[in-house]
Amino acid sequence: MRDVFEDIFTAQPIDPTEAARRAVRPNLRKRFYRAVAVAEQAEGFVITLDGRPVRTPARRPLAAPTRALGEALAAEWDAQAEVVDPAKMPLTRLANTIIDGVAAAAPDIVAEIEKYLGSDLVYYRAESPDALVARQAHHWDPILAFARDELSARFIITQGVNFVTQPAHAVAAARRAVPDSAWRLGAVHTIMTLTGSALIALALAHGALAPDAAWAAAHVDEDWNIEQWGHDELAEARRAARLAEMQAAVQVLELGME
Repeated sequence: MRDVFEDIFTAQPIDPTEAARRAVRPNLRKRFYRAVAVAEQAEGFVITLDGRPVRTPARRPLAAPTRALGEALAAEWDAQAEVVDPAKMPLTRLANTIIDGVAAAAPDIVAEIEKYLGSDLVYYRAESPDALVARQAHHWDPILAFARDELSARFIITQGVNFVTQPAHAVAAARRAVPDSAWRLGAVHTIMTLTGSALIALALAHGALAPDAAWAAAHVDEDWNIEQWGHDELAEARRAARLAEMQAAVQVLELGME
């Protein structure tokens, strides 16, 4: 099985929009194992297939920091039926990213989160129509209140898209709330990139925002446009894939710490 995991998780198009654009038909491997289990080893809770450890694309053991998260990963592997489809394994893909990438690049990832904090989605409000303005306030004001009350970070909101420089002390205060552990950091970074908001990610990580509320806050403008102009099938497929990634990141936040 030396090259199996690398083949599965590096050669397949995950983004449905990109796959459609390139007219790519996934070349999926047949399920090649019978039993999935979790084994406690020095690396953590390692996922095994027929007694052999699963490896990340970089050949590291696929090992979770807690048994609960290991069991969630194992369930994802066990759910594969005739073929192993990485598009249906968002938690494993995120775990691979954390193990192979986040752990070694934490300072760069924290710096990217800090950059988002300087230009966060929730700072920039519509000027009209009134219904959209009210909807943004409904979803985004509680996130800014969390930053103000829990993180001691007071940010400036503005109407329109012209860039506003945020107070350095506010950015620094929110920066201190970024998780230290690689798993939680990886989850926060994933949520940030999916939502376009570091503050949404931090509010979710700190329990100030429920996952459904975080997803709704991230899509205020998109949902408004859908209501005005209707649905797009390809956009819906891409959104569903992003939601699965978001749910995987939430699992890491909920199950990745004792």
